[in-house]
Amino acid sequence: MAASLLLLIPPVLLTLAGVVAFAGPKFRPRVAPLAVEGAALLSLLAALAAAVVLATGTVIDLPLPAAASIAAFLRLDAVSAVMTVLVTFVGWIVLRYSAGYLDGEARQGPFLGWMALTLAAVLVLVSAGHLALLVAAWIATSLTLHQLLLFYPERVEAQRAAHKKFLTARLADAALIGATAILWTTFGTGDIGRIAAEVGQAGQPAAISIAAGLIALAAVLKSALFPAQGWLTEVMETPTPVSALLHAGVINAGGFLLIRLSDVVTTSPGAMAFLVMLGGLSAIVAGLAMLAQTAVKTSLAWSTVAQMGFMILQCGLGLWPLALLHIVAHSLYKAHAFLSSGNAVDEIASARRPGPVATPSGVAVARAFAAALAIYAIIYALFGWVIGFDAKSPQSVALGAILILGVAYLIAQGLAGAAPRALTVRTALASLMAAVSYFLLQAGAEWLTRWTLPPTPEAGPLEWALIVLALVSFGAVAVAQALFPLWSGHPAALGLRVHLANGLYTNAVFDRLTGGWLHKPAKS
Repeated sequence: MAASLLLLIPPVLLTLAGVVAFAGPKFRPRVAPLAVEGAALLSLLAALAAAVVLATGTVIDLPLPAAASIAAFLRLDAVSAVMTVLVTFVGWIVLRYSAGYLDGEARQGPFLGWMALTLAAVLVLVSAGHLALLVAAWIATSLTLHQLLLFYPERVEAQRAAHKKFLTARLADAALIGATAILWTTFGTGDIGRIAAEVGQAGQPAAISIAAGLIALAAVLKSALFPAQGWLTEVMETPTPVSALLHAGVINAGGFLLIRLSDVVTTSPGAMAFLVMLGGLSAIVAGLAMLAQTAVKTSLAWSTVAQMGFMILQCGLGLWPLALLHIVAHSLYKAHAFLSSGNAVDEIASARRPGPVATPSGVAVARAFAAALAIYAIIYALFGWVIGFDAKSPQSVALGAILILGVAYLIAQGLAGAAPRALTVRTALASLMAAVSYFLLQAGAEWLTRWTLPPTPEAGPLEWALIVLALVSFGAVAVAQALFPLWSGHPAALGLRVHLANGLYTNAVFDRLTGGWLHKPAKS
């Protein structure tokens, strides 16, 4: 009971702090920054305490009163504990940063209030153990974020981004509500734990496959995957702390939904294939579009789309522990990147190129990729020989190979003829550390979630086809990126850069279809 009560503390404290922020003065409030930052810090301490209590491996449910006699539960397990600590930590940092960043803004008080309420909604989402509570928090997170996107209501671009986010969010809400209705009707309960325990015994009726498809659709819409990424790439019209806050369980809520309902999603090969293909496509297109951007925050936004796509790809392959690990690592990295984006601009402006660019030849690129894959194979063999570690699925081996292909790009720079010896050594060490880190983190994530998440499904013909498709696709992009300096001056490459900089024009099509260009800004 004590551990479950700890889960109540963060959302309650942040909600009260939000009320204080709204009640105080809008311009340069004195109490609001202290209230929200203090609430966030206490929430982090409560989350850490809950995680420590969970070390016993016990799953604890706390019944809560709900309307229409529906029992709602807060669920404390490895997934909710990790997400609660992550959200409270990132939230505390962002709120602390916002106190100085927003100083002097006319509506600083309400801004801090909406930030606190958004975090409170996310904390309820990640700790929900009942479908009714999950759906309510899912919708609340979107509605509170909408107010932050409209912090500058006079900006046309902000209005357009909020308009598109509102439309995609409502579609995601409808999909999740539909999935909830199907699951509740099929199992006679909204308890996520009971559904997870019984879904394997349900004989796989078609209704469960439909529910899994709706869950997958809700996840990809929530996480702004291609081609519905337009609102995210325009979110920089809001204050920078909002972009950082997105990574505290907001933009990655789609991945969390898949992980939380992984027992249901795993039963549908079609839904899993959909996640692999759309996630992989989003990761590749957004990763290339990121390289063609000229603004730091826009590039970071495209990077987020790519990372969300890769996370969804992991879910589609059934690598649930690695997907959870990806959420944590990406959230910490990207929140820091947005908060320090101003410093990045200054550093780039004052940077001086130390010497000539080391352009790798085709032979150097081939050697680099062969070396990276060889290092990966050797490390995998050593892990199996020394500590008895064995990747339990071809999906996890393939994912590691994809990550190493990204490191191969760095090795190619080190093997270029003009590259200094120190660069060659550093890139070789980077590949070695990447392989070791992957296997260590994979083992740790699987151990942490061994009682909570389902195992990776056995690879059948469809799974093998998706694995091969992912390896070929990401491998081709990695090779093309490594060889790009050799053909960057070609007219076709210059034209491709323009198309990628515009996101293949999917955002413009979305604007036309939804009337985004005709959306008028609200009066301030």
